[in-house]
Amino acid sequence: MGVLSRVAQGILALAMLAVIWGSFLYAKPAANFIGESSRIVFYHVPMAWIASLAFLLAAGYSALYLKRRRVEDDEAAAGAARLGILFCLLATVTGSIFARVMWNSYWNWDPRETSIVLLLLVYGAYLGLRGAVEDPERKATLSAAYALIAFVTVPFLMFAVPRMYASLHPDTVINSSGKIQMSSDIKLVFFSSLAVFTAVFAWMYALDRKVSRIVREAALAEEGAVAR
Repeated sequence: MGVLSRVAQGILALAMLAVIWGSFLYAKPAANFIGESSRIVFYHVPMAWIASLAFLLAAGYSALYLKRRRVEDDEAAAGAARLGILFCLLATVTGSIFARVMWNSYWNWDPRETSIVLLLLVYGAYLGLRGAVEDPERKATLSAAYALIAFVTVPFLMFAVPRMYASLHPDTVINSSGKIQMSSDIKLVFFSSLAVFTAVFAWMYALDRKVSRIVREAALAEEGAVAR
């Protein structure tokens, strides 16, 4: 199992290197996209996609916790939410860098920028809730209920609200024409980046789950030693 894991990690590392190479040396956005600065789309869009996926996982495992009351489901929901916040923050940072190049300002209070900050606040409150409640069962129950409610905001803040108002943000992937406005080289790197970053997220999530299990088992062993 360990050998297979190392091989998978090696393949993932090579795939990530290929995406980085493709994003800077293979794709030609200056000629057929929206300029050299748009190379950041190979990183910005995957970050936003993974944040949405992670928040969906958090909601799914929260629903499972409310149904089965298993501590593993609560840990899985919390881990997904933490990673979702991380990737949401990375999406915010990469978008801000793009804004600085395109509009000469890191922050413009554009609808897209505002909505993603609101999303960070929504899930930041989730972590605050987990930190404020000491009783494990009550913490898990309240967190699960909050995660389900919080996920209702994700499609609105990530997709709907930014498109209800005039925005400086270019709609190159999801747009009014319903077409992906990319040349073949950009499409290849873009969708490869989505796949590779999703795999990176899966690896990080698996690590988080493993660490949570080890911490829980160590705590139980310590309690058992104290009881004896």
